[in-house]
Amino acid sequence: MKTNYILKNGRVIDPSRKIDRKMDIGIKDGKIVSPSKAKDAVVIDIKGLVVAPGLIDMHVHLRQPGRTDKETIKTGTMAAAAGGFTKIVAMPNTIPPADSTANIELVNRIARDEGIVKVYPCACISKNQEGKEMTSIGSLKKAGVIALSDDGKCIQNHELMRHVMEYSKSFGLPILDHCEDEKLGSGGVMHEGTWSVLLGLRGMPAASEEIMVSRDIILAEMIKCRIHIQHVSTSGSVTMIKDAQKRGVKVTAEVTPHHITLTDELIKHFDTNHKMNPPLRSEAHRKALIAGLKDGTITVIATDHAPHTETEKLVEFDYAPCGIIGLETAVSICLTQLYHKKHLTLSELISKFTVGPAEVLGLKTGLAEGSAADITIIDPDLKHKIDAKAFFSKSRNTPFDGCEVRGKAMATIVDGAFVYSCLPEIQGTIAHR
Repeated sequence: MKTNYILKNGRVIDPSRKIDRKMDIGIKDGKIVSPSKAKDAVVIDIKGLVVAPGLIDMHVHLRQPGRTDKETIKTGTMAAAAGGFTKIVAMPNTIPPADSTANIELVNRIARDEGIVKVYPCACISKNQEGKEMTSIGSLKKAGVIALSDDGKCIQNHELMRHVMEYSKSFGLPILDHCEDEKLGSGGVMHEGTWSVLLGLRGMPAASEEIMVSRDIILAEMIKCRIHIQHVSTSGSVTMIKDAQKRGVKVTAEVTPHHITLTDELIKHFDTNHKMNPPLRSEAHRKALIAGLKDGTITVIATDHAPHTETEKLVEFDYAPCGIIGLETAVSICLTQLYHKKHLTLSELISKFTVGPAEVLGLKTGLAEGSAADITIIDPDLKHKIDAKAFFSKSRNTPFDGCEVRGKAMATIVDGAFVYSCLPEIQGTIAHR
């Protein structure tokens, strides 16, 4: 039995309808309704809090199947709920990779049985992520995939990438591309620049990303198809994407919370929780990413949630795997770095987590009557300290442990059910839908 609710006295921010005002929201039978229609409802006073459409993270590594010691679909979706996300896209670099209908069906089944939030599977571009042969895109579309990506790897063969784009256009599936020239970036463990020289570590030049961003834009312009650039990290990439958008190329882009917050100088501490791909770059690049968010060039913020075990990260910097977790820190970090530092308004920030990814993926978002009651309740001003030991994720590989932040996801509602809550009226934290 679904409970009916009235969320009272909240500040409703719905960027899809350009709404930002105090109003009440009704929830009945898993849908958003006028409060007057929510009969016998539990009334929850959320004065001082923000009611937003459910947040979407379109770049998440759930590790299942294959590496359930790092994360599972259950623990990953629990972490997503605690972070304020109602929908997430599961990246395909699992073991085995999600390159067949059988593997997609497995992910869908586990997500249906154990998932706390909505999981949308992404399939591989190439078989076994080898960059040699295209997957069966039509069959994968029928199996329910929402996008294509070889995330963690980049198709080096330009002819293959052209054919993938042509097929993806035919089937209406966006390509989410990890842009990296493997030869230029080969052996690199951090950004190539002043700090890589000082630390004696092999660098990954900005050009290794920018060459492939340029390649993708050229092909997308030629084929007139969509392309989405994952985890943009350089000023050159932002410039090329901006120029292409002005020409009408259907290119979109995302940034991660860590790339707009941290820089390569932190590598001097040799903390492997600062190792990721693309790497943390210089302050000039970081500022360019924020400028891209501000002017609308970059429409998506995604976490690139990449869990690793403590043992894997407790090695020399050169040998540690790349990646950090981000589902449970993203909202707090972005409120602190982007909203409270006056780079983005609350509505603009929420748009990067809702309208932006929804437009790329073809999903619905917003709080209109009749819509699924996928809602995130946020306290934009709550000061607290990030505590990795309290995470729902199986892994703890975050550089933000112990950071003082301002702002937090207070509750997450999926199809009208609270799946996470810090609100006094709703006790408990995680529940199945």
